[in-house]
Amino acid sequence: MVANRRNGTASAPQGLDDILAAAAPHPRTSLPNVATTVTTVAALYFGREVFLPIAIALLLTFALAPLVSALKRVGIPRIAAVIACVLGAFAALALFSFIVATQVSELAQNIPVYQTNILAKIRSLKETGVGGGIITRLSSVVERVGQEINRQDASLPAATPDKPPREPVPVEIVSRERPLEVLQNIVGPLISPLGSAGLIIVVVIFMLLEREDLRDRFIRLVGYGDLHRTTEALRDAGKRVGRYLLMQLVVNIVYAIPITVGLWILGIPNALLWGLLALALRFVPYIGPVIGALLPLFLALAVAPGWSLVLWTAALFVVMELVTGNVVEPWLYGSRTGLSPLAIIVAAIFWTWLWGPLGLVLSTPLTVCLVVLGRHVPQFEFLDVLFGNEPVLEPHARLYQRLLAGDPEEATDHAEEMLEEKYLVEFYDKVAIPALLLGERDRVRGVMGDLQRRQVAASALALVANLEDDAKEEAAEDESPHVAGEAGDHADATDEDEADLPDGTGMSVLCAGGRGELDDAAAAMLAQVLEVQGATAPKAGFADMEPASIRGLALETIDTVVVGFLNRDSVKHARFLVRRLKRAKAALRVGIVFWSEAGNDDKESAAKLAHDINADFVAHGMVDAVTGALSNEPPVALKLVAKRRARRQRAAPRKVAAAAAG
Repeated sequence: MVANRRNGTASAPQGLDDILAAAAPHPRTSLPNVATTVTTVAALYFGREVFLPIAIALLLTFALAPLVSALKRVGIPRIAAVIACVLGAFAALALFSFIVATQVSELAQNIPVYQTNILAKIRSLKETGVGGGIITRLSSVVERVGQEINRQDASLPAATPDKPPREPVPVEIVSRERPLEVLQNIVGPLISPLGSAGLIIVVVIFMLLEREDLRDRFIRLVGYGDLHRTTEALRDAGKRVGRYLLMQLVVNIVYAIPITVGLWILGIPNALLWGLLALALRFVPYIGPVIGALLPLFLALAVAPGWSLVLWTAALFVVMELVTGNVVEPWLYGSRTGLSPLAIIVAAIFWTWLWGPLGLVLSTPLTVCLVVLGRHVPQFEFLDVLFGNEPVLEPHARLYQRLLAGDPEEATDHAEEMLEEKYLVEFYDKVAIPALLLGERDRVRGVMGDLQRRQVAASALALVANLEDDAKEEAAEDESPHVAGEAGDHADATDEDEADLPDGTGMSVLCAGGRGELDDAAAAMLAQVLEVQGATAPKAGFADMEPASIRGLALETIDTVVVGFLNRDSVKHARFLVRRLKRAKAALRVGIVFWSEAGNDDKESAAKLAHDINADFVAHGMVDAVTGALSNEPPVALKLVAKRRARRQRAAPRKVAAAAAG
């Protein structure tokens, strides 16, 4: 039976080998001090007039750089390619703004027409309410508050019959503004946005023209000592941000076109306006599509006297959001921004507070840049830990944390996710056994008490029990000729280090823990893998390996006994166990497993150690343990018996000579 990669998982984003980190622990992530954080945030807040245009220009540079490169490959000069891309992008933005402004003006003129339908719907809600309805009660409350505000103050002198109240004199204010002041009032509010737009255009042009020079200057400034890491960071940032912006634009266009057509078919006025707003607002994470749907829903409420148009409009937005979010987005770019969902929400809140509505639109790409910075620059690693979507704990450390917390259910969920791509033997070898080794280290250091050790062991045994169904399913797959054939065909595409595990049908292997409860949990994992391979694998606890209990073991039908130790300093204890077991049954094969995170490929040292302790084999990983347990080699004779036989053979001639002399 062969432990190969499972079929049908080629479309998975990444395998177990990709998410497994190195065995060495990561260095502790340092957090910035409070003064640095406050100073940075204050500079961004009070300097937003400077930083906001630069941020917009930087993101537009990331988005337009691939287009400029494509035009250069066609043969267009750099200057012409840059100017064409920038002018085309801002012309599209200007056309977008003009259409939106025209549609809004038309909508404002038609609003009084919809007043009758809105009043009719409010009247129907009032009539259907019980006991006057909630709208009636709210209206009465508002009316009473207004009467209280308008009531005449008692402190003021009341009007007397002799002095009738004075009628107010109408006053008309006539504006005497000069034409120059009128022009200033009209043009003044437009100067700031137009100036910012012009500044952004100029900055984008120069950034695209001097892109290589700016890259070299940035490398010289912050990363000259590590050119490889800095180059990788710049490449990663440009790829992630540029691809995100372009693909998000494509997704939004694919989303907006059916929305526009659907609203036009339903008869919603200004369908083009709502389609364009849906396109723009979808750049805002999570809340943008909701805002883009509320306005057409309100207009549908005002256009038609009934409720069917509202329901059809809501159904259109819901269906398009489901199709876009579950089909179009994963197909085009998936979750390659590298941000966790919570980080997107927090970033949206932070950048909105910092830079207003524009900060909300820019929140996701700006946070992507920060995460890329934290992924490649050690000083900013905390940004990747806080906002990134990659696991911050190695799989074995994450599993050990769940075992420490006494939560085998969540540990089972993580295990089953990995088992979608890998076999049980690989999960136990690369994740579960290293997790138990972390527990053994804590026990040796004295930070884990007896009660906690038993809890970790019990949680690990519960994990093994929860994976029993997966083990049976895997065994059934291996026994199926069709699946075996597919696995054999697929074996050519796998890595060369994929191990072939022998068939254990008809063999009986007793798996036992060496010196503690954690060893018993590791033995249970080995027994489950052996059962997948077709062997019968009963289990024994470390207490059963005591000298007084070994002879009580039912070894008549057992072919091999495998004893595992998480503590590598158990060689003497292993030697004693081998002797006792072989004395209990001379034809018994006995194997010792000294569990290790990375295994041990030194076969010669393992064979030498096995010879020294008189074991049939010594293994350091799950694959070697299964291979040794299911081997058909004859058992190694007990050295003590061999020495006694040799001593008797040497003594026999002397006895014969003494008898002859007598």
